[in-house]
Amino acid sequence: MIFDPLYLLVIGIGMGLSLYASSITKGRFRKYSKYTTSSRLTGADVARNILRDNNINDVRIERIAGELSDHYDPRTKTLRLSESVHDSNSMAAFGVAAHEVGHAIQHAKSYAMLTFRSAWVPVANMGGGISIIVLMLAAFMGGASTITGSSISWIGVLLFGCTTLFTLITLPVEFDASKRALVCLKQGNYVNEKELDGARKVLNAAAMTYVAAFITSLLTLLYWAFRLGLIGGRRN
Repeated sequence: MIFDPLYLLVIGIGMGLSLYASSITKGRFRKYSKYTTSSRLTGADVARNILRDNNINDVRIERIAGELSDHYDPRTKTLRLSESVHDSNSMAAFGVAAHEVGHAIQHAKSYAMLTFRSAWVPVANMGGGISIIVLMLAAFMGGASTITGSSISWIGVLLFGCTTLFTLITLPVEFDASKRALVCLKQGNYVNEKELDGARKVLNAAAMTYVAAFITSLLTLLYWAFRLGLIGGRRN
């Protein structure tokens, strides 16, 4: 399998997409981190104010190390912002901070897709943890060419599919958070139109990483289904 040209192609495409998306995201973030807003507020201030604008008073904001390590933890209702976002008044910082608050707003409003994604996390983790072992076992047993191999193949594909579904569910969650972020920045008059456009470009670039993750997972899933003979006929 390691030297299967199709497998190498799938892995190559996945790695290429991921590296490209990551490069674009980091490039956009660094570019718009150099452009400050007309506001004297920091990313942490904007996050705090948007939370208040939405009557959310039980979310803590923490400053953490790293670049683009920002995230919202629904389990502890904690908004963690990296140093370059927490302490900055750049267009990039405002966009990222508002995006993470977007997740907090989703949580507060019980946004269905966020609830579904949170519930799916343990399922995806379990599927991702054992699917490759099951898939390789299925390949060793001849895939769909035998009754036992076929059953194991389907189990492996379904387990891996749990991870693919998670990457798919993530897309509307992230897109919605960015949409909420831009609306909040504009309605709260935290940025002007030029600054809003800068924040939008940063968030659009970040969204590419989630799209790349889904495409990579889907291609890998289809590869295994094809490799095991579940689609397109038997493959040895």
